[in-house]
Amino acid sequence: MDNPFKYVNTPLKEVPKELKGKVMNDIAMAKLLMELAALFSYNIGDIIESVINQRDKNTKK
Repeated sequence: MDNPFKYVNTPLKEVPKELKGKVMNDIAMAKLLMELAALFSYNIGDIIESVINQRDKNTKK
């Protein structure tokens, strides 16, 4: 088994433009999916905070 830490200080190699474009496209797609998931999912922290604030307002009245 080869030691991967042996190559840490070696200079970086140039990658083919096709591979770089594919990787960048995959990253952009993953970012889009994460943003869509955040858009359509509930933020549980905000929901709990708003419920607690509503209860506090109702008990003060």
